[in-house]
Amino acid sequence: MFEAWGRIVQRRRWVVLALGLIGVAIAAAWGTGVFGSLESSGGFTAPNSESQRASDLITRSLGRDSADVVVLYRSGSQTVDSPAYRTAVTRTLAGLPASKVVSNQTYWSTHSAQFVSADRRETYAVIQLTGADDTARTKSFDAIKSRLAAPGLSVRTGGLIPTQESVNKQVSGDIGKAEGFSMPVLLILLTVIFGSLAAASLPLAIGGIAILGSFTVLRLLTLVTSVSIFSINITTILGLGLAIDYGLFMVARFREELRRQATVEDALARTVATAGRTVAVSGVTVAVALASLMLFPEMFLRSMGFGGVATVAVDVIAALTILPALLAVLGHRVNALRVRRSVRQPRHDEQTGAWYRIARSVMRRPVAYVVVIVAVLLVLGTPFLKITWGGTDARVLPASAQARQVTEALSHDFPANVTSPIEAVVQLPGPAAAPAQQAALTSYVARLDRVTGVTAAKVTGVAGDVARVDLRYAPDPTSARARGIVQRARDVSPPVGARAYIGGGTAELVDELASLGHTLPWMALVVAIATFVLLFLAFGSVVLPIKAIVMNVLSLSAAFGAVVWIFQQGHLSGLLGFTATGSIDPTMPILMLAVIFGLSMDYEVFLLSRIRERYDMVGDNTAAVASGLQRTGGIITSLALLLIVVVGAFSASGIIFIKLFGVGTIIALLVDATIVRVLLVPATMRLLGRANWWAPRPLRRWYARYGRRETEAESAGPRVPESATA
Repeated sequence: MFEAWGRIVQRRRWVVLALGLIGVAIAAAWGTGVFGSLESSGGFTAPNSESQRASDLITRSLGRDSADVVVLYRSGSQTVDSPAYRTAVTRTLAGLPASKVVSNQTYWSTHSAQFVSADRRETYAVIQLTGADDTARTKSFDAIKSRLAAPGLSVRTGGLIPTQESVNKQVSGDIGKAEGFSMPVLLILLTVIFGSLAAASLPLAIGGIAILGSFTVLRLLTLVTSVSIFSINITTILGLGLAIDYGLFMVARFREELRRQATVEDALARTVATAGRTVAVSGVTVAVALASLMLFPEMFLRSMGFGGVATVAVDVIAALTILPALLAVLGHRVNALRVRRSVRQPRHDEQTGAWYRIARSVMRRPVAYVVVIVAVLLVLGTPFLKITWGGTDARVLPASAQARQVTEALSHDFPANVTSPIEAVVQLPGPAAAPAQQAALTSYVARLDRVTGVTAAKVTGVAGDVARVDLRYAPDPTSARARGIVQRARDVSPPVGARAYIGGGTAELVDELASLGHTLPWMALVVAIATFVLLFLAFGSVVLPIKAIVMNVLSLSAAFGAVVWIFQQGHLSGLLGFTATGSIDPTMPILMLAVIFGLSMDYEVFLLSRIRERYDMVGDNTAAVASGLQRTGGIITSLALLLIVVVGAFSASGIIFIKLFGVGTIIALLVDATIVRVLLVPATMRLLGRANWWAPRPLRRWYARYGRRETEAESAGPRVPESATA
C-alpha cells in the first residue's frame, strides 16, 4: 500500500504540490488568526463539580462577581485617610465612561478594611466591565486602561481581564521568539547531519507547514469546542518537532535509496514503503498517547488532546504527501548545495561502528548496568514524592507583568484572602429575608465559623433564596491546609431543607485534583493497552511492550523528579529566569506523561524494528541488539538533539508552566535518548535473551497473519543519515 502510494505521489507530484500550496495559503491567511479565538482564562476547573455549581448559582442569583479589573493604587507619603488620596482615586473612577464600566468598589464606597493594606498607603478598586463575554470585556478594558491613573499615586492593573490580555501577548511573543531562534539553529544542525543544504531545508519546510497547520487545526476546533490559549505552545512544539523527525526519516531514506534504485520513482516508492510506514506507525503511537488526554473533563487537557492529535495528523499527512512530492521534484538534486565535498557512506560492516562497540560493552556487564541505571533513575525521581499541588493564576506570568505584581501585592500586603475566599453558597428552602431562614442561615454561618482553620465566616450577599458566605483563613489558598479547610467546610450540615455548595479558588483546586485522580488511572490503562497492542503488532512479542512501558515510567519519574526539584523547590530559578511558587500545577505532569510517552515510543519503535529485523535474519539476540543500535544510534541521538532545540526554544517562555513543560521534556528526552536507549535497552535485552521475542502460541499465530513485518527486500540497507553513522 505504501509503495503504491509513493508511485502515485511521484507521478502526480505537481498536483500534490499545487494542492499543498493552496492549503498553506489558506492556513497562512486564516489559521494565523487563531489567537483571537482561544480561551485565555480557565480551563482547569472540573465541570459539574461542587465548586462549579457554586459559581453557577452565584452568577445566576447574585450576578457576576468576578473582579474584571483590580486597580492597585499606592502613595509614597499619604494614607487612605487623606482627603487628597480619596479625591484622586474617586474622581478618576467617576470619570470612567458608563458605557464601559458597570460598577466599581473601593474602600470609600464599602468602608471595608479588606481594601486597605497594612501600612494604609495602598488600596485597590474592583471594576466590573460591560460586555457579554471576555472578548467584549477586553475591548471595554482597552478603552479605559489609559484613564486609570490617579494624580500623585502609582497605579498597577490586574484582575481577570488584564491577566488574560497579558497571557495572550506573552504567548504570541514567545512563539515568535522561539521560531526565530529555533529555525536557524535547526537549519545549521540539519546541514551538518546531511552535509547538504538542499536536503536540510526539506524537514524545515515540513516544520513550517506543520506550524501553520497546527494553527489552522486549532482554529477549526474553536468552532466546535473551547480551546485553551496555552495549546498554541504545545501543539507548535509537537508540530515542529515531529515534522523535523519525520522529515529526517524520509529524506535520509530517500538519499540511500537513490544509490540503490535505478530510477527516482523506484527510490521514492521504496522510501515511502519503509520510512513512510515508520512515520505512519509513529504517528499512530503518538496520537494514541495524546488522545488519552481527551478522557479528562477539564477543558485545558481536553483541548490539548484534540489539538495534539490533529497536529500529529497534519505532520503525518505532510510527511506522506508534500515531502514525497518535493523529493520527486528534486530527485538527485536533493544532494545539491553541499557544504563539504563528500559525505561518508553508511558502513555496511556494522562491527566497526562506535554504537556497535558501545552495545557490546554494555552487554558484557548487563546486570551492573541495569542495577546502577535503575537506581540512579529512581533516585532522580525521589523529589516527586514531595510534590505540592497548586492552581494556576497570574503568577504564571513573568515577574515584570503588572497583573502578577497586583496578585502578589494583594496576597502580601492586604488581609488574607481578599480576592480568594472560600465561598459557601446556600440555596434555602424559602426567601432568605424570612425570619425562619435568617435564623437557619445564622446557625449555619456559626457552624462554619467553628470549622478548624476558618478565621471568620460572614454573609456577603443575599438574593431571593440564595446567600453567599465568605470564609476567611490563614494558609496559602493552594496549600494542603487550605484544601483541608474546604473538606471540613463541606462536612458541615446545611440548614434543614437547604443545599450548600462550597466554592472559590481553593475549592476549585480540590475538585480539580479529585477529577484528575479519578481519570488518571483510566488514562494510564488506555495508554498501556494501546502501547502493548501497537508494539505487539510491530514485533510479535508480549515481553518487549512490557519492558518498553517500564522503561518509559523510569524516564518519566526522573523527569518528574527534576521538575519538582527545579520549579517547586526553586533550584536553578535564577538561571532559568522564573520565580518559584512552591507548587506544581497538577495538569502539567499529566500533559508531560502523554507527550513524552508518545515521543519515547517513537524512538522505541525505530530501535526495536531494526533489532527485530536483524534477529529474524541471524537468530542471535546479542548480535541483533548490537546491530540495531549501530543502525539507529546516530539517528536517534540526532532526532533527540533536534527536538531538544525545538523544545528548548519554547522553554524560554515567560509563562512558567510552559517553561516547566519544556524543561521537563528536555530532561526526559536526554534521559531517554542516552541512558535508556543506548545503555538500558541493550542491557535488559541481553538479560532477557530469547525471551525478548516470546509470545503465547495463539498470539504468535495471530502475529504471523496480521502483524507488521518487513520483507527481506524492505529491510535491506541501513536507515541512518549518511553523516550520522559512527
